[in-house]
Amino acid sequence: MVDFKNDEALNTLNHSCAHVLAQAVKQLYPHAMFWVGPVVNEGFYYDIDLGNDVIKDDDIPKIEKQMKKICKDGKKIGKRELTKEEAMELFKDDSYKLDLISGLEEGTITTYGQGDFIDLCRGPHMETVKACRNFKLVKHSGAYWKGDKNNKVLQRVYGVCLPTPEELEQHLFLIEEAKKRDHKKLGKELGLFMMSDYAPGMPFMLPKGMMIRNTLEQYWYDEHTKEGYEFIKTPLMMAKELWEVSGHWGNYKDNMYTSIVDDREFAIKPMNCPGAMLVYKQGLHSYKDLPIRMGEIGQVHRNEASGALNGLFRVRTFNQDDAHIFMRPDQIEEEVVRLMKFIDRVYTMLGLTYKVELSTRPEDKYIGDIETWEKSEAALAAACKSAGKEYKLNPGDGAFYGPKLDFHIQDSLGRVWQCGTVQLDMNLPERFDLTYVDSEKNKVRPVMLHRVIFGSVERFIGILIEHFGGAFPTWLAPTQVNIIPVKNEYHLTYSKELVTLLQNNGVRVEMDAREEKLGYRMRDSQMKKAPFTLVIGDSERDEKTISFRRHGSQATTTLTQDEFISLIKEEITSKKL
Repeated sequence: MVDFKNDEALNTLNHSCAHVLAQAVKQLYPHAMFWVGPVVNEGFYYDIDLGNDVIKDDDIPKIEKQMKKICKDGKKIGKRELTKEEAMELFKDDSYKLDLISGLEEGTITTYGQGDFIDLCRGPHMETVKACRNFKLVKHSGAYWKGDKNNKVLQRVYGVCLPTPEELEQHLFLIEEAKKRDHKKLGKELGLFMMSDYAPGMPFMLPKGMMIRNTLEQYWYDEHTKEGYEFIKTPLMMAKELWEVSGHWGNYKDNMYTSIVDDREFAIKPMNCPGAMLVYKQGLHSYKDLPIRMGEIGQVHRNEASGALNGLFRVRTFNQDDAHIFMRPDQIEEEVVRLMKFIDRVYTMLGLTYKVELSTRPEDKYIGDIETWEKSEAALAAACKSAGKEYKLNPGDGAFYGPKLDFHIQDSLGRVWQCGTVQLDMNLPERFDLTYVDSEKNKVRPVMLHRVIFGSVERFIGILIEHFGGAFPTWLAPTQVNIIPVKNEYHLTYSKELVTLLQNNGVRVEMDAREEKLGYRMRDSQMKKAPFTLVIGDSERDEKTISFRRHGSQATTTLTQDEFISLIKEEITSKKL
């Protein structure tokens, strides 16, 4: 998938195409007025006021036809500079443009126009509209003016534009593939999770989804044990005073759920960090004890806006795979190198490639002295180099309390997701007065790392659903084997024996003994995406063998029971993709 928003050339192309869309709509609907037409991650859109008219599916081809006519005409896109007064006069009959202009400072205002169309715009644009000919309008919806539900609903039309027909065709193919892999759609079809109006934004994990989650979390615990982590569990709700110390009460209160208990105000935790600070603080620590690595898969709640909720990707409660590492300054580079190799191992095992971004000190709002920041940034950069990982520098985008490394994973469709992060924190150790005794017997501050690999466990599962298209590798699949007896009268007994045999060997197995045709049950097994479908007939029963098809394959393989057990256990143990 392409990055329309951040790729400068694609951004310019798509913004120019947004103007072509607006021009076409204006020609078809002369009374139309326009709000904004920005470039977004998915391409571009334009918000349009059509009065009492509503754009329907049948209208999209007509708009596209008009856009193609405009592109074929090939008019140049011209820039014009105006004073604020001139701009107000030019757009005096357009209340939306007047609203935009009134919010601009005095000075030069730019417009761009082609043919009979002109619009407010900072630019830049392509030289001619001919460059915009490889486009497609992909969807339309309603949208509140300025995103305010109290305002009028405008018509929002989305589109994409690519430099060549081949690139457009490939991109549209990936869009359709992404629709097939939509985790909300597959989550329902495969019985993985559900949502309810009784708990908006709070997912219910169903038995098969819970199997994936438990397997993923067990893998997390196993790998962290190998890396020397100890595990904690902190309370779900803690007193207001704690959140005042951490700074969340002053900066994040509106996103927190609160309650009164025994005449005292409490908050459900939106983050796990303050609890980990209390665990560290409850004991005395020597420089010889460090680093201390604390891991917690902790449930957090955040009061997200209802309009932002999106399946498992944006929820109001989720489990964060946090770790907090307390160390001496001289251990930063070594610990981050070790951590980067750990993260690499996890993502590689799941078939996820990734890129690293180093965000440095903000220009204004930051804590700590510049020398400490520079040392911390240099330590993270050196760790990337020592780990053999290139990184992109993102100046000024660090958290106010320290620099960070962000890990942007890429799925099987090329989409990028920000999941893992490693953050140096100079704030919470100070706020919570955390100390250790150094070699000179002085009490000094530890350096602390916040760290997640999955990020949100629920969101990560959503990403994996789409990455694998619901067809999980054997070790992670909720049902690893589906057994289908050809005829229950003759083959059910042996099929039941196989169920017991596989369960005793740690394999997750189901049996489909419904009185349905064999072809129907085999197609259903493929739809449910079990890695192995076993078809049990006369020869399998008589010879005590196993015949199977892998998901997505028409080939049938026959093995002895021992050979099949060995095969599937090896795939599970090695976590083979």
